Amino acid sequence: MTRATRRRSPLASDALAVANPESQIPNPGLKASPASGLLRAVFIVILMFGGFAHAQAIEPMPFTDHAQELRFQHLTHQLRCPMCQNETLADSNAPIARDLRNQIFKLMQQGKSDDEIKQYLVARYSDYILYDPPLKPGTWLLWFGPLLILFGGGAVVVLAIRKRRRGDATTMTAGDSADDGDDW
Repeated sequence: MTRATRRRSPLASDALAVANPESQIPNPGLKASPASGLLRAVFIVILMFGGFAHAQAIEPMPFTDHAQELRFQHLTHQLRCPMCQNETLADSNAPIARDLRNQIFKLMQQGKSDDEIKQYLVARYSDYILYDPPLKPGTWLLWFGPLLILFGGGAVVVLAIRKRRRGDATTMTAGDSADDGDDW
């Protein structure tokens, strides 16, 4: 492949051409388009400011000591965000998660224990807010549902295999050979 047939990216920099002395030879087939400068500028701006879209300020809370802060973090990791289905209150950026974190902080400042805070939230949002819901009749399907689905799927597979074997045994007669050439 010769130099004249090579294609340039619209984002390719002309500064790279200066580093290679062979590229000092003018070649009309490799001229940069006017849009390449604009594309480069847009690309650089996206790289510089792209991270700000996901960055959100976390509101600092005035904990009295480090133990209270660890207790708050432990408690918010045990609770589920009601809006985000599989995120903890600590990880969620939803407005309701922010409100619940502030509510938990206020309850902690009032001297409530972890169990009292959990009971308060369960009374408002049901057992769904707990990552480890208690084992009771209302949560049996939650605890044992996946196991029932697994056993049900296994039973369907076993029945299908048995039915296929019975079907193969009844279609074969004494004169038929077991190998008819098909691998299916």
